[in-house]
Amino acid sequence: MIEAEVHFSLHNFLRSQAGFPSWPHHLTMARLVARALRLGRSALIQVGAVCGYQGRYRTSFVASALMWHGPVIIVAQEAVQQLLLRVEIPRLQQWLPANKAIRTGDAWPSAEFQGLLLTSPEAWLKGQFAGGSCFPQGIPTIIDGVDDLEDWVRHQLTQDIQPDDWEQLILACPNQAEVIREARIQLTHQLFQHPVNPYQCYLISQPEIEILSHLYLALDQANLPDNWKNFWQQFQTLNENLSSPASPASPALFWATIAHRQGLFSLHYAPMELGEILSPIWQRQPVVLIGSAIEPETEAPLFRQRLGLDDLTCLKFSADQAEAIQLYVPYKLPLPNTPEFQAAFIHKVRTLVCLSATAPGLTVVLVGDVPLKSQVATILASEFGSRVQVEKTCLDENGILISGWEFWREHQRVLPAPHLLIIATLPLPSLENPLVAGRVARYKRSHQDWFRLYLLPAALSELQRAIAPVRESQGIVALLDSRVVNRSYGAQILAALSPLARINYLDPSLFSNTNEENSA
Repeated sequence: MIEAEVHFSLHNFLRSQAGFPSWPHHLTMARLVARALRLGRSALIQVGAVCGYQGRYRTSFVASALMWHGPVIIVAQEAVQQLLLRVEIPRLQQWLPANKAIRTGDAWPSAEFQGLLLTSPEAWLKGQFAGGSCFPQGIPTIIDGVDDLEDWVRHQLTQDIQPDDWEQLILACPNQAEVIREARIQLTHQLFQHPVNPYQCYLISQPEIEILSHLYLALDQANLPDNWKNFWQQFQTLNENLSSPASPASPALFWATIAHRQGLFSLHYAPMELGEILSPIWQRQPVVLIGSAIEPETEAPLFRQRLGLDDLTCLKFSADQAEAIQLYVPYKLPLPNTPEFQAAFIHKVRTLVCLSATAPGLTVVLVGDVPLKSQVATILASEFGSRVQVEKTCLDENGILISGWEFWREHQRVLPAPHLLIIATLPLPSLENPLVAGRVARYKRSHQDWFRLYLLPAALSELQRAIAPVRESQGIVALLDSRVVNRSYGAQILAALSPLARINYLDPSLFSNTNEENSA
């Protein structure tokens, strides 16, 4: 069987590679992927936050894909594709008894092709939403990095009305040109009355719905450009859903983004629920979904429900005790939503940075709140000078990086692993973000626990991925959000961050000890 062949060949390969990054689950994962290919049964594999950060697991599924006798698709980000093409695949091809053709592209090369195709998530999803014609049905597909799958899907399904589209609408409906211009002026006036938020975007409110509804009734529906047709098709259900508390939540989410300096706005909409949309796609071919830290549970029930994944094999590899972090969670800090938090947080950050000043290595301060991030950077820069940088990748050896969650997630792989990671607050999705607020409203209408079903799982996944580099450096994480010790869900957070050693004190020896261990 293919499982035995892959196990034998990969085992010999791993033994031959002196200094190859060790991971105890290479053979187990390779056998599971090979089994999924042989049986045509889908699988969901969680490799762990550290392994996901380092990418060591990719050797396993690439080996199975190369040795499988039939065609295979690997869906991965462009940077990962280049790593596979330049490193993983050539290294494995020297050892494995396989001579499979390798191609990259946005569509299946030809009906006769029996090799391995590497494609991007954007191209694969676009092909699936177009009916699957770009990728024949039945070809086993391995999707890498599915922690971000939900974001990929929402981005692919989001439709926009940009400022230039209003001119196209006037050209298509010249008899209603004055009505269109007036509606645009009214919308501009209404949207720019919203209070400023860090995201510069807002859910469509009732006054804006009424303006758009009046415009829709005045237009010649037969001559609308395609993007406007699609917009109105989705928009028709929005007014009745929001105007009647008894009616179900809208199946789509509508919001606007504002460019204040230019005085322009864009309209956007995306489906609220993805499960029904994606469910037919999973039926077209067996898929192996590989992520790092999707959910604490092996079966990942919330993730599977949101993405319409039904019957599949689930596996989650446990973390190694060697990956334990030292976690400092103070007991007496004010809660983040109190006026006292900001001053207490800045004082604690300064204390931590001063205590670790003699320890070599990068310090990262993660702050989701934009004004607080700026203030922390200003205060630290006044004392530590050019060592302090805000969301930059060119840093001193003993640099201090002040960063938001998104920047850290996107750039942590190109930065040295920090010896100290300071986290201001839990990365709970902000209700000021219209996508978050819209999804929370849907949970509320369905009388579901929106915090435990949506916000908390999202925060746990973000946290695990954020601290993965610190596990590699065996550094220290300071989580300065006292909700971890004062709220009932704190136990879930600590469990998700294990393995860890809890620290209840701060002094310079803490960092010097870490320093000596790393040197040893």
